[in-house]
Amino acid sequence: MGKRSFMGSVGSGRPSDALILGKIKNVDCVLLARHGRHHTIMPSNVNYRANIWALKEENCSHVLVTTACGSLREEIQPGDLVIIDQFIDRTTKRHCTLYDGQSCSLSGVCHIPMSEPFCTKTREVLIEIAKKLGLQCHSKGTMITIEGPRFSSRAESLMFRSWGADVINMTTVPEVILAKEAGMSYASIAMATDYDCWKEHEEAVSVDKVLKTLKENANKATSILLTAIPQIGSMEWTDTLHTLKTTVQCSVILPKQ
Repeated sequence: MGKRSFMGSVGSGRPSDALILGKIKNVDCVLLARHGRHHTIMPSNVNYRANIWALKEENCSHVLVTTACGSLREEIQPGDLVIIDQFIDRTTKRHCTLYDGQSCSLSGVCHIPMSEPFCTKTREVLIEIAKKLGLQCHSKGTMITIEGPRFSSRAESLMFRSWGADVINMTTVPEVILAKEAGMSYASIAMATDYDCWKEHEEAVSVDKVLKTLKENANKATSILLTAIPQIGSMEWTDTLHTLKTTVQCSVILPKQ
């Protein structure tokens, strides 16, 4: 596997880490650590735009991600996986578009539709494989993304439940939005590590608890990806990617000359 440093042409600065290029069962892949390989970048400071643009420049058609999350539902137990299909944005400090008219090389304003944020076809592949592997996996769920790096107060956790959120993290937004603007198929495997802090008689979320559960269950997401990537590589994606590209083109309002 080779490593390539990359200066993103969108956004300021570099991606979170060097890109690692290689193959999984003859499928060309690019690995990128969202928080840096040693987890040194907090969620608000991740250069999501540079990360997505770096993958775009490598001609990636799909972005398959994993994310640790807290569960806001009794039935989503720590150790369960969720193939999320919706999100609620509670972030406040992040660049949420590649088309900002300032630091981006993309001109215009992009009003990208977000009724279906995640790629349905790719999600179906992940769900099917999780079932075949016998993993406890929920086929849909709404992710609420908070700014962080702090965890929620109990009042916030209860409010998010009342809003209809199923799981909570700090990274899905703006990553999923930027991937859609870049015309790439994006899907996420969310790994529940705790019950946040809403659940009575349950230990509130802590770094130790998150890392312990994550370490115990990371192999589940890995097994899905190692099976999904060759399957995705063997499928026909022309129509899906064309639709994504067309959606972006129809969403951009270009400046008048």
